[in-house]
Amino acid sequence: MTEPEVYQLLTRIFNGVFERDDIALEPELTAADVVGWDSIKQVEILMQIEESLGIKLSSRDIDSLRDVGDLAKIVRSRVNARTSGAGQ
Repeated sequence: MTEPEVYQLLTRIFNGVFERDDIALEPELTAADVVGWDSIKQVEILMQIEESLGIKLSSRDIDSLRDVGDLAKIVRSRVNARTSGAGQ
């Protein structure tokens, strides 16, 4: 999965979770930048990512997230590991 594909998927997920279509995902975007992005929305985002891609994010992955860029890197890594057969 390419970086643009990851951002395209994440944009669809974010727009669905927040019921908006105007969230522009940038690597530096954080929860503080999006009205309504609280811990419940965070869980919804992560669950949608796991469900959509058939991956599991570890507690370590989740704890390391600082911004959307970190999330995109982890998602890409997990998807590419799964598709290459290297595991998650």
